[in-house]
Amino acid sequence: MTSFLRMSAIVGIFIATCIAWGALGAVTSHRTNDYSARMEGDVQGLWGQTQQQVAPSLTFHWTLERLVVREEERRGKTVRITERVKDNFEKPVDLDGTQVTADVTLDQRLKGLIWYPLYGVTFDGTWVYRHKDDKFGELDLRFPFPDRDSLYDDFRFIVDGKDLANGLKPQDGVVTVKVPVVADQEIKLQVHYKTRGMRQWQYAPLVNGVASLHDFHLAMTCDFDAIDFPQGSLSPSAKARAGKGWKLQWDFSQVLTGKGMGLVMPERVQPGTLAVELSTTAPISLFFFFLVILALSLLRQLDIHPVNYLAIAGAFFSFQLLFAYLVDHVTIGTAFTIASVSSIVMVTMYLRLVVGPRFAFREAALAQLVYQVGFAAAHFLNGYTGLTVAVLATLTLFLLMMLTGRVKWGQALTMKGTAKVTSP
Repeated sequence: MTSFLRMSAIVGIFIATCIAWGALGAVTSHRTNDYSARMEGDVQGLWGQTQQQVAPSLTFHWTLERLVVREEERRGKTVRITERVKDNFEKPVDLDGTQVTADVTLDQRLKGLIWYPLYGVTFDGTWVYRHKDDKFGELDLRFPFPDRDSLYDDFRFIVDGKDLANGLKPQDGVVTVKVPVVADQEIKLQVHYKTRGMRQWQYAPLVNGVASLHDFHLAMTCDFDAIDFPQGSLSPSAKARAGKGWKLQWDFSQVLTGKGMGLVMPERVQPGTLAVELSTTAPISLFFFFLVILALSLLRQLDIHPVNYLAIAGAFFSFQLLFAYLVDHVTIGTAFTIASVSSIVMVTMYLRLVVGPRFAFREAALAQLVYQVGFAAAHFLNGYTGLTVAVLATLTLFLLMMLTGRVKWGQALTMKGTAKVTSP
């Protein structure tokens, strides 16, 4: 077989393997998306969803009386009648102080090919209102729960030292109480509960619009290291280490803002997404491995037939195939280890028979460890995958340039074959 036919066959094998990887990636992506669509609602129903605790809203209601004089016809005579009329008024009022604490504990759960960033939160809030108006009336305290369908354990709703939780009936996820107020009176509301959610937890002054915050203090603690904040939210005023996690504080004496404050739960490497990415980028590893094998076979005059390249490509493909179907039964690390060892054993033991153990266990095994296992492991380095691949690609190109710098390509490409090397 001429060099041209050999190269054409190897290129054809490479293209066919790439197509197989594309098909595997598409199937894995479909499995992941289909499972995610089916499981998302189930997980939310069992555990909870993204939560945003909105501050309680206060509305002051009062009544004013006035005398109204009107005329009325009675038996042909006009009679003047004086009546006392009550006019009802209301206006929203601002809180004069906020003290909120939220203790967040991470509880990530694996369902099939997807890790869900679940959490538990213990919430304590204290809000103070001072009635500066000289009119007396009623104050509506409306407290909205972050999720109307979630479970709220150990719920307490304390107004001026009296727990009213047992007599409250939430409507559309909101509880409301009416408190009589007079001038210069101070009302204190305290709320406590424990609940669960998913992905992020946030405290917001308002659902929409800009709120005026007075004497505001929010403290959050978490038991994980990788902290991030919801998009469009306020970053904390201060943060400090608290065991394995952090204590975050938002402190304002007076501020106008419509932004929330909270935490995004850290995401684990998603098995399904990782399996798709490994299948998508696998051609890079096979391409560089083929290049190295071709260069070494040319330099050492090794007789590696295109059929041998087909078997090698199949062993490389088995890495992603095994990983994609193992990862929803065992941990990512276990699946990755089994797939890596299986593929390396297949390639090295096969090349031991084709060209000899020295080449198989030294050059081929090292090249596969770097290009297949190393390229795949780079996907665990979030944010550094592309850089890792670029560095390895550059070093590979430099290595090939040094190895083949003295090759007479005009002669090499016109050779009809290479000398066969017997196995030692």
